[in-house]
Formats: sequence, C-alpha cells, structure tokens
Amino acid sequence: MPSLYPFHLAFPVQDLHAARVFYRDVMGCAEGRSSDEWIDFDFYGHQIVAHLASAPVTPPHGNDVDGKHVPVPHFGMVLPMAQWQELADRLQKAGTKFEIEPYIRFKGQVGEQATMFFYDPSHNAIEIKGFADMGQLFAK
Repeated sequence: MPSLYPFHLAFPVQDLHAARVFYRDVMGCAEGRSSDEWIDFDFYGHQIVAHLASAPVTPPHGNDVDGKHVPVPHFGMVLPMAQWQELADRLQKAGTKFEIEPYIRFKGQVGEQATMFFYDPSHNAIEIKGFADMGQLFAK
C-alpha cells in the first residue's frame, strides 16, 4: 500500500494544443490518455486532466502572503529543493511569465520554503513549492 495516494484534478483549458505544449513540453509532465476533449498528464505521480471548456477561465482572486499577491484558487506541487530549482530554471529558460518570481518565502522561519507562481496558457494559476527540509511542510 503506498504511503501517499495520487490525487486527481480536472481543470478547464481553452486550447488543448497549448495545454499539451505547456504541461508536456515546458513543465515536463508525461502525457497519458487523451481525446478531442481532454488530456491526462502525469503531474509528479498525480493525475491532472486538462478538459476543453467553452467558457473562459475566470481570473483568480488573491490574498497577500509574505507581502506578495497569491492567486486563489491555484494548484501545484511540493518538491525537494533541487527538483524545485531544476523546474524554476526550466520555466525561466522557456520564457515563462511569473506572477510571483521564484524566491524563498518565510526565510529563517518555521516553514521556510521556495515558491513560484505562474499561469498556464488558459490562465489557471499554479504554485510550485520547494523544501530543503520536507519536515517543515506542516510545521507550526
């Protein structure tokens, strides 16, 4: 029995080709099954599914966290620091426009973490966190 079960997230996109290029080619997520209406991606062992939607994605609201505007809703991943840095470098090399540039949040405090926020081509907000010490993920 796995210690952590994969989650499943279905989300709307305006253009399946653009979603495929972004998630597969830019982010490096392997593509699974697909149809003319949706595409499965392996998001670090979790299943995310881009579904073609007729209505545009509503721009997210936001909250201030550590002096930055954090888009809500958003989804993402928590990675070990080296993997987070590799992805940050990959996204920067691809010319990704960040809502919040990669940086260390809560530096020197409980829960210190790296974070970055960006949007997919359909304006779905994504946060990728990185921890040098995964034990800090739920620390108070």
